Amino acid sequence: MTLGQRLSQGDETALEECYAVLGPLVRRHVVRLVPGHAVDDVVQLVFLEVWRSRRRFDPARGLEPWVLAIARKRAIDQLRAETRHSRRAVPLEDAARVPDNTTAVDTACDVRKALAGLPAPQRQAIMLAHYGQLTQREIADRLAVPLGTVKARTARGLHRMRDLL
Repeated sequence: MTLGQRLSQGDETALEECYAVLGPLVRRHVVRLVPGHAVDDVVQLVFLEVWRSRRRFDPARGLEPWVLAIARKRAIDQLRAETRHSRRAVPLEDAARVPDNTTAVDTACDVRKALAGLPAPQRQAIMLAHYGQLTQREIADRLAVPLGTVKARTARGLHRMRDLL
């Protein structure tokens, strides 16, 4: 019986083996995606999810790609959580660099006006990239357009925003 089959049947020793075999690979994968301080947490979440979702694993498919897909999803979740958290508060060491809230508010208003001045396809691509934190590939998939189209829309939109700002 394979490791994946044992894991899908709830064998706890299979989880330990899975961690021993795939843990270093998951760590190398996660290190490329999240800041160093979050790597251990993400790796732990990956194997927690591997265990919790073991019944959904199809042993006919590869265990490694399944675990790496979970790792990518948890890394993205971590990045999104950190981004949300960083928008709420300014770290103390950065507080001295923020001259004044009114300047930040004025800048945000200017950016919103510049976005509003863009054609809808360019605005949509930029907003999905910035606010939705999607890659250009993910934007292309979501909008059902070629990747080159998304790249062109983003580049043109950013260039136009620069001129507007």
